[in-house]
Amino acid sequence: MRSPHGVGRPRVVLCTTASVDGRVTTSPSERLLDPDVRARWQSVWPPDVPTLLERRRRWIEEHHAPTVTLEGSGTFVAPAALSPWAGSPPAEVADTDWRDHLPRGAPRWFVVVDGRGRVDWQFTGDDETALLVLVCCATPAGYLRRLRELGVGYLVAGEEQVDLELALGRLRGVLGARTVVAEGGGGLHGALLRAGLVDELHVVVFPALVGGLGTPSFVDGAPLAAGGSPVRLRVRSAESGPDGSTWTRYEVGRG
Repeated sequence: MRSPHGVGRPRVVLCTTASVDGRVTTSPSERLLDPDVRARWQSVWPPDVPTLLERRRRWIEEHHAPTVTLEGSGTFVAPAALSPWAGSPPAEVADTDWRDHLPRGAPRWFVVVDGRGRVDWQFTGDDETALLVLVCCATPAGYLRRLRELGVGYLVAGEEQVDLELALGRLRGVLGARTVVAEGGGGLHGALLRAGLVDELHVVVFPALVGGLGTPSFVDGAPLAAGGSPVRLRVRSAESGPDGSTWTRYEVGRG
């Protein structure tokens, strides 16, 4: 697992909990961070889902001991949301502020891809877990200033948008991360998939249907190119709960 920049990257483990039709929320306009949306989403979970989720969490911890959880900005804001700092001139920050900023260390990291600077953070971490944002050279300067004011670290990876492969290499090189667990939405997962950066998947499926054109699934983003082939998966284990939910572990086939 080496990037084109010569830096080894962490193993990327994609985790999701989805309906039978692969949906990961109730509609395109609703975020699971909203307590009402989350309550409606979980109201159709059979009793075996929490048990499977806990077994999945323990398995990943025992086998990979991940130190980084990766999310996309789409978990927190709507697709059409704009940055409150859009248009802020680079002169607002010093040249050195466009370099990596890492004000603290932590045993665990909550890392969010936010190259457009769209999330106005309220939670910045606790004693065990620190928030870290992946940005790029086109990220609004005012957003970088805001992160510095909050004491939130950021790593610069990419020019016009966050280069995920480069960013993963930075997480390995700067934070020492050997495994990254991606728990974002379909946008982040789809980008990782198209870039060939997913190594392992853990999918908990519960017996319910959402439907709806455009309702987010656990792998969205750019469609497969014409003439392209689906990504081959190998089933490594599968477990069924007593109420019909399943937890399946896959590895991504290479070559």
